[in-house]
Amino acid sequence: MKKLNLLMLAVFAAGTMLFFGCGAEKTTETTESEETSMEEKPAEESRPSPLRTLEGTAGNSKLMIQYGAPSVKGRVIWGDLVPYNEVWRTGANESTYVDFSSDVTVEGNLLPAGRYSLFTIPKASGKWTVIFNSEWDLEHGHFQYKEENDVLRVESTPEWENESQEQLSIAIESPGIVVRWEKLKLPIVIQ
Repeated sequence: MKKLNLLMLAVFAAGTMLFFGCGAEKTTETTESEETSMEEKPAEESRPSPLRTLEGTAGNSKLMIQYGAPSVKGRVIWGDLVPYNEVWRTGANESTYVDFSSDVTVEGNLLPAGRYSLFTIPKASGKWTVIFNSEWDLEHGHFQYKEENDVLRVESTPEWENESQEQLSIAIESPGIVVRWEKLKLPIVIQ
């Protein structure tokens, strides 16, 4: 009788393991297909600050700019979310970068052709510092910034507008590159 009970218990345990084992495989298959469908979605849909890429011409150079475009969302931007007197990645997420097809002058200073990260140092008053840095592919923007990799630092005068712009934009327009966000308009002269 004992042997029969042990045999029945062993058969029951094996059947239970087989049943639950099959269910686990189905769960794994579902998870894999869910992961696959998530990978097929464009990265921009899941980003709170959409990735923007634009091309244009400034001076005699073709430009390509890529940046993350954050929104104001009711926050205080200047002096709070973006502190004064500290390096800012001039966008969101990874560093903003600019690619110049030929040499240009930026605010009257020579910048060789190439790809650069774009940083700024906002000020409560007066001119802002605009930085072109040789390390353009930084995953976390200004958190990985190293001053020793600066290729060019120039000054640009911000303008403050009456209308507020919800989402940051960087445009290739006269006088070169123009950064707009909240009430800021920062023109960077490129020839």
